[in-house]
Amino acid sequence: MYIIIVGGGNIGYHLSKALLGEGHEVLVIEKEAKKIEQIEEELGSICLQGDGSEAAILEEAGAERANLFIAVSDEDEDNLVACQLARHRFNVPRLIARLDNPLNEPLFKKLGIDVTISSTRFISELIEREVAMPFLTRLSTLKGGELEIVEVKIPPSSARVGKQIKNIPLPEGSNIFLIIRKEESLQMPMLGTVLEAGDRLMALIKPNSEKALHDTLTSS
Repeated sequence: MYIIIVGGGNIGYHLSKALLGEGHEVLVIEKEAKKIEQIEEELGSICLQGDGSEAAILEEAGAERANLFIAVSDEDEDNLVACQLARHRFNVPRLIARLDNPLNEPLFKKLGIDVTISSTRFISELIEREVAMPFLTRLSTLKGGELEIVEVKIPPSSARVGKQIKNIPLPEGSNIFLIIRKEESLQMPMLGTVLEAGDRLMALIKPNSEKALHDTLTSS
């Protein structure tokens, strides 16, 4: 797959490194010679100096044969223009753009950007999640996101401390499959297993059951 990345900052560098490691053909378009030098010192001659929001530069980059176009510069406007050129001038089938301002996301979506990445939105969602579910950690997703593996730590204040698992009304479709106790003991939970403060429960759940499971196990 031929992938063009606009922006040779930290995100562009790590993206190109990962994609090269997967065997893809990658070209990074970057304005600053210093950034190009840093990338090519480690990854080889994979850069083109120029403005990725200019048609002439994209033509030189061979955008007409690109399978994927990723714009991750520091400027939302430049990323949008670059993606618009890639789609409408060079018919690139798949576009990904970085956003600094989440308020721009509806515009990007309306103009046909397939995937948007917002670090501000990601951090905000992470903070919101930590406030709402401080004792739950998402570990993995399965079956294309239809199931999740999560860890829930039982606080001393939980009303479930001293209760048997069989007497705890877990959300439908939720299954506790492992208990880590005192950082050293692994237990396969039984119906008669009694929960203790500090237990870390590994559970398989549906994504929409996170909050219900958290509150069921941790509320006082």
